[in-house]
Amino acid sequence: MAAGRDNRDPERLQQRPRRKSLPRLLSEARAQGHKLAMISLYDAPTAALCCEAGLDLILVGDSMGNAMLGYENTLPVTMEDILRHTGAVARGVRGSSRPEVPVIADLPFGSYATLERATENGAALIRAGAQAVKLEGSDRAALEGIRAITGMGVPVVGHLGFTPQSSLSFGSIVQGRTAEAASRMLEEAKSVEEAGCCAVVLEAVPAEVARRITEELSISTIGIGAGPGCDVQVLVWHDLVGLSDGPSLRFVKQYADAAALMQRAVESYVGEVRSGEFPGPEHGWELGEEELRRWEDARG
Repeated sequence: MAAGRDNRDPERLQQRPRRKSLPRLLSEARAQGHKLAMISLYDAPTAALCCEAGLDLILVGDSMGNAMLGYENTLPVTMEDILRHTGAVARGVRGSSRPEVPVIADLPFGSYATLERATENGAALIRAGAQAVKLEGSDRAALEGIRAITGMGVPVVGHLGFTPQSSLSFGSIVQGRTAEAASRMLEEAKSVEEAGCCAVVLEAVPAEVARRITEELSISTIGIGAGPGCDVQVLVWHDLVGLSDGPSLRFVKQYADAAALMQRAVESYVGEVRSGEFPGPEHGWELGEEELRRWEDARG
C-alpha cells in the first residue's frame, strides 16, 4: 500500500464516483441531449465551491491574464502561470464531494508552437492535475500539436472563432459573420475534429453558424457567445459573479454582484479597525490572571 494512504476509509473510497474520461462524459451527454455547464476559474476554493454547486466541467483558462493577473489580454500568461493554477484547481476539485469533475487546462500563447513544446507542455499540465488540454486555432502548427498530444493519450479540446491568443490580428470580436467566413469556420471545425479533438470551443460566433457546426460534427461544441445550440456553455468565473473590471461583453450574463458584497465587507472591516471594535475579546486569547501576575513579577 502506498505511503500516506493506509488510513483512508475504504468504504468512503468505494462510495466516491469514478471519474469518466472527458471524451466519454462529453459523448454520453451529447447522445442524451444533456447540456453541460462549464466555468473558467483559477483557484482551489472556487473550484470546490463550483463542484458543490453542480458544475460539470472546469477550464483553467488563460483568461486568468485578464481576470486575475491584470494584463490587457491573454498573451503574457506563461506555462508557469497555468501550471500553478491548474494544480490549485485540481486540489480544490479533489477536496470537494465531486472529485470526478474534469479539469481542462489551456496551453498558453507560444506553448505549442513546435511539436516538442506541445507534447512537453501538454504532459506537464496532465501531471499538474488536468484531464485534458485546450489549444487555439486550426493552422498547421495547431493541427500537428493536436495530433501529437492526442497521440500521447491526452484528450485535446480545440478553440475556434475569436481566439484570444490571436487577438492582435482580429479586426472585430465576432467571427464567421459572412457566408464565406461561416463556411471556412465549418471546415476548420471539421479539421480539428479529424486531427483528434474531443470537443471544440466556439467563441463569439453567430448562433446559426455554431448550430450548423454542432450538427455536422460528431464531437461536442462548447459555446461562449455562440448561442444555445452548442452542447456545452462556458463563462469566466469573474464575469459570472460580477468581479470583472470594465464593461461586460454582450455574451456575458452576470448572476451575482460579488464585487459589491466584497467591497461592503472590506468597508466594514476597515471601519471596525479604525473604531477599535475589531478585534474584540472573542477574536483572540488572554494570558490568564495567574500567568499574567507571574510574568509581571518576573519582569520586576
